[in-house]
Amino acid sequence: MKILFADLDGTLLNNESKVSDYSIDVIRHMTASGHKFVLASGRPLDSILEVKRLAGLDMSGVYITANNGSLIYDCDRCVTIYEDPVPLDRVKSIWDMAHDMDVHIQAYTENAVITARDDAEIRKYTIKIHIPILYTDDPLKVLDKAPSKMLAISLTDSEKLERFRQKVLAKHSDILDALYSEPEYLEIYSKTAGKGRALTWLCDHLGIPIGDSYAAGDAMNDISMIEAAGHGIVMCNAADDVKEHADIITEYSNDEDGLARVILDKIIGEA
Repeated sequence: MKILFADLDGTLLNNESKVSDYSIDVIRHMTASGHKFVLASGRPLDSILEVKRLAGLDMSGVYITANNGSLIYDCDRCVTIYEDPVPLDRVKSIWDMAHDMDVHIQAYTENAVITARDDAEIRKYTIKIHIPILYTDDPLKVLDKAPSKMLAISLTDSEKLERFRQKVLAKHSDILDALYSEPEYLEIYSKTAGKGRALTWLCDHLGIPIGDSYAAGDAMNDISMIEAAGHGIVMCNAADDVKEHADIITEYSNDEDGLARVILDKIIGEA
């Protein structure tokens, strides 16, 4: 048995944010052959479940690692099996820091995103992430438990976003990490979470040797799982600093079913 952890945006999803029919057929073939498939994304759980539903990936043996590995979900049993959230006191500190620097910041309940105001950042975010929005000046008024992650966004000022990242790490690097999933998206999550940690945890949980694991991605927040996997796959459309961590670089891009072709060659072909 092998297991594949697949990032969504820029990896499994094409440039229309869809899973192609060809990729769906390959994934169905893979799981029918007895292998496990994991949707591994920085997105919140409900957004990943929507992708899964729309793509028709309703076969058994599918798992989700959401919010950069801070939450792991068993799709067969419809239950969360692992969580490693951002503590509530750190949420408030980061929220206030973002307010002081005029940086868009958001956190998450189980079924919604929370942020302070209706701005260009939240409007762009919800084009692809179709979950309800709750507006609040204080996240602790809305959150009834610690969120799996926070997300800072800047569509126009990457330098300010980087200054914010450095400030977050200067104050919270004892328990939190901050990495980019896209140039304008800064993911903030538990230092003991991350996609790499989720990969090793789930492999152990399922009794699958790390050597039989594959992980595919294209962004900085994918590097930990690419390195943790027995076989790290980087999309040819990824930045060069991500490709440096690859065991395999796809010949074709995310818009050309690049990952599906590797699945056929390296997972199904070697079964």
